[in-house]
Amino acid sequence: MKLPFTVQRKNWILQISQVKVYFCVKLNILGSNKTSAQYDQAIAKCREIFKLKVKDYGTSWRIMRLPSLTDQIFIKANRIRTIEDGVVQQVDEGIEPEFIGLVNYCIIALIQLELKEDENLELDLDYALSLYDKHIQQTKHLMMAKNNDYGEAWRDMRISSYTDLILMKINRIKQIESNDGSTLISEGNDSHYTDIINYAVFGLIKLEEAATTSR
Repeated sequence: MKLPFTVQRKNWILQISQVKVYFCVKLNILGSNKTSAQYDQAIAKCREIFKLKVKDYGTSWRIMRLPSLTDQIFIKANRIRTIEDGVVQQVDEGIEPEFIGLVNYCIIALIQLELKEDENLELDLDYALSLYDKHIQQTKHLMMAKNNDYGEAWRDMRISSYTDLILMKINRIKQIESNDGSTLISEGNDSHYTDIINYAVFGLIKLEEAATTSR
């Protein structure tokens, strides 16, 4: 029995909608897989530098208080913005090392938040790396969740926008530190450090993509 045209039309529309949903889901999965791989690649570079510096200097950063780390993070971010604004560099290193520094200093800040001040200042390499990996895993999990919700909107942003967002987060951290760590409605500093890491990683991914394109 042949279905009425209106029923056939509804069935066609339903089938087309199902196909569209399928491909949207497929593209989202592919995009997430690409982002995850690029994220891991960027973090591997940061982790290697962290490991080498721990080998060279130990965990001397354990002596630093959180406001001092915040200032170091600000110096890194401010230098990126200075370079982006076209100021002539006296040291020609580019902005990639600064983004790496942002990632590693923020991880150090998260470790300092976790460990007590009276704990051993000198951590062995394996333990330091295990703490690094734990906080990166948590940070990446947050990024992937937000990436799913916002549809990889960060890919349409410019690197300079990441820089401005990082500086905004730093100013928020400074304000919270001035309030002795207390907030009325806002998230704590750990969430701001985590966001800075993810913005910095996005910057590293974009820089790598630009370098690959220009080769």
